[in-house]
Amino acid sequence: MQVIKETKTICPECFKVLDATIFEKDNTVYIKKECPEHGKFQDIYWSDYEQYQRAEQFRHNGDGLRNPRTTTKLDCPLDCGICPQHKSHTALAIIDVTNRCNLRCPVCFANAAAAGYVYEPSKEEILGMLQNLRRNDPVPPPAIQFSGGEPTIREDLLELIRAAKELGFHHVEVNTNGLRLAQSVDYCRGLMEAGMSTLYLQFDGLTPDVHKFTRGADLLDLKMKAIENCREAGLESIVLVVTLVKGVNDHQIGDIIRFAVRNFDLVRCVNFQPVSLCGRLPEQEREKMRITIPDFMKLCEEQTDRKIKVSDFYPVPTVVPISRAVGALKNKRYVEFTAHPHCGMATYVFAEKGEMVPITRYGNVEKFMKTMEKVYGEAMKGHSRRAKLRLIGALRHIKFGLLRKYILPILRTGSYESLGKLHRKMLMVSSMHFMDPYNFDLERVQRCCIHYAVPDGRIIPFCTMNSIHRPKVEERLGVPLKEWQKKHKAEISVVA
Repeated sequence: MQVIKETKTICPECFKVLDATIFEKDNTVYIKKECPEHGKFQDIYWSDYEQYQRAEQFRHNGDGLRNPRTTTKLDCPLDCGICPQHKSHTALAIIDVTNRCNLRCPVCFANAAAAGYVYEPSKEEILGMLQNLRRNDPVPPPAIQFSGGEPTIREDLLELIRAAKELGFHHVEVNTNGLRLAQSVDYCRGLMEAGMSTLYLQFDGLTPDVHKFTRGADLLDLKMKAIENCREAGLESIVLVVTLVKGVNDHQIGDIIRFAVRNFDLVRCVNFQPVSLCGRLPEQEREKMRITIPDFMKLCEEQTDRKIKVSDFYPVPTVVPISRAVGALKNKRYVEFTAHPHCGMATYVFAEKGEMVPITRYGNVEKFMKTMEKVYGEAMKGHSRRAKLRLIGALRHIKFGLLRKYILPILRTGSYESLGKLHRKMLMVSSMHFMDPYNFDLERVQRCCIHYAVPDGRIIPFCTMNSIHRPKVEERLGVPLKEWQKKHKAEISVVA
């Protein structure tokens, strides 16, 4: 056993903050901890130590918020709000507009039927959360996701989308199971006309058995109908979101990517999310379901016949030097994806005529990013001319004319529009592994750049919201389920 680092974690049963050790054994990275009351716990952190080390090379620490909303009293991760200890600002903000849903998914962590109460902020409360997020300093988040529960249950969702755009969110996502979109092309069109940028569509597989396991019902035809309705409505941006469970749908990674390539006219990304394991689960049960990012990358390579290789994937903070370099040249702060290097890995793929060619075939990512770091260094010293020359020189690490055509405008302008043009030429293939109480690492939490806004003014990192804070937030602000149903004469039903 080789100890990698000591960190803090939580007990999966009582959520007490504990010491933890992250260590390597037989090229696998584990996390272990011991609770005085509930005993010892051990889980896989990353299934490949070599890839763990490779990702670590791309670490970039952020400087957090200048205006945190809470103070340090109980210590991390109990002061979320965001507290002064947090090291990243918000890149993607999330607002749960309801916890009501028209499904009852076995893998869901936000469901009114399971919780026993309805959490549904008013329109005024949501507007307040949006305004609160836009006050973030040094840079307000450019992207907002309306999530739940199922957001499309709310009849005022289109108004909320319009409000977000008016307040300055360039990118507005709706996280949905797609059931309502499968019912109406007009509804899909309404979302677009309101200003929705991207549909974040739950899409766990290409066979009925997968959906029955993850969602409790065969939803495959409904997913396909939702995609077709979006196409007919003229939508150009869908993210397929796959909850990845070992032994359930991990054999379909390649098929799902190929499906995305065939539907590249509107699918912009496939995001594979290894399942977060909540509730009391014995170690053997966790091992049956646990899948990590290196597992995903290896399976992706195998199932795409090495068209997409493990080496094509890079951790989220890899792109930080671009934001910093362009920002320094323009004397402006841009969003910096200073997430922990082990939170997610991604690559971009050119998807033309059914082929998949990763962006790494057309450039040297390491050399390009190193040059961008030098651009940032020169600009920060006030050497503007040298910085601009280095910026032009960075293109020598890009071999493909199309990339020069689309990347140079991004470097010159830093605009959302220029970035969007590049995104429309490629398919993003990514994996984000959100933590659960078993593999919880405090260091990862402090670098989280995906944050929930809640009505009391706090802004809470994704993994602490879903591992610790969600029940307290929603129960305090929610209404008992039976009371809600009586008042609204509504049923929270399961699609069978």
